[in-house]
Amino acid sequence: QLPLVESGGGLVQPGGSLRLSCTASDLDVHAIGWFRQAPGKVREGVSCISASDGSTYYKDSVRGRFTISRDRAKNMVYLQMSNLRPEDTAVYSCAQRWNTCSLRTRDFDSWGQGTQVTVSS
Repeated sequence: QLPLVESGGGLVQPGGSLRLSCTASDLDVHAIGWFRQAPGKVREGVSCISASDGSTYYKDSVRGRFTISRDRAKNMVYLQMSNLRPEDTAVYSCAQRWNTCSLRTRDFDSWGQGTQVTVSS
């Protein structure tokens, strides 16, 4: 099992966009979740895409602004983030688990190192 690797973070102004990428493994059997952790706060689930049918799930505060997608041929999962807000500032990590989605940290067993997203003017 290869490690998960995130990329695409950076500094962006409020209202701007970023696309995060996650190099995963065997998306036919692994659901991939995106999580974030802001300074002084607990890690929270942001979005997830399931293995079997690619169903997607979102935290309420990002629904309509963030879009999760995958490319199974490349074993890549993306998180397109639009209309970013200062409160979206955090370290974003991807994680994988067997088949079905969850937005609970404890349900995932493999994690990437994370990529920093900073939303500031």
